[in-house]
Amino acid sequence: MNVLLTELGVSPEIQAFFCATGDLLFDYDGQQEHYGSGFHKIPTTPNLWVAGNETANEVIVSYSAMEAMAFIAINRARYANLQQLAFVAIGNRLQQGQADWLRQTFPKRKFTLLFGKDELGHLTDIKVAAGIRNMAIQIHHTGQSRQVLIDHKGKLVVFKYGEVSLNRYKQAFQIRDRIRTRKPIQSLTFLDQLKYDAER
Repeated sequence: MNVLLTELGVSPEIQAFFCATGDLLFDYDGQQEHYGSGFHKIPTTPNLWVAGNETANEVIVSYSAMEAMAFIAINRARYANLQQLAFVAIGNRLQQGQADWLRQTFPKRKFTLLFGKDELGHLTDIKVAAGIRNMAIQIHHTGQSRQVLIDHKGKLVVFKYGEVSLNRYKQAFQIRDRIRTRKPIQSLTFLDQLKYDAER
């Protein structure tokens, strides 16, 4: 067991599931995410970090292994069997090859996206969901008018800054799928929430 994870309230079961012992290093096929007291280094890479079962019913996608671990630590009661889950971290920036791999490796699966509660997190949700569906989209930001424009096959939808979300994007483009998001209630990320809960 890892002392830092134990202090954060991550159970021995979850630590064992993620093979989290010693240094918290998570491999993205040659590059590493590294978490420690006071720092969190996440790679920008075309590779992925993957844990869990490739035949899982649900795939949980996040920007980091630590975010995935924090999510399941907070939401463990919602998931009866960890073996029915696969976890994938994309690093700091989604690459097209990562979306292709998700789509090809996990066809017809339920996806849960764990990106932050801020504008960047909502836009990442949209980019990842579009990538999983193999939908080519373009996202533009207007400066002073504070709008987000999303273009798909010539259809342009304008969102006010702060009002864009995966749900609104799917409504605007009439998309029905098995991709959803989960956001922490009190914090920007699940890892922030886990830290906050541990400090109380």
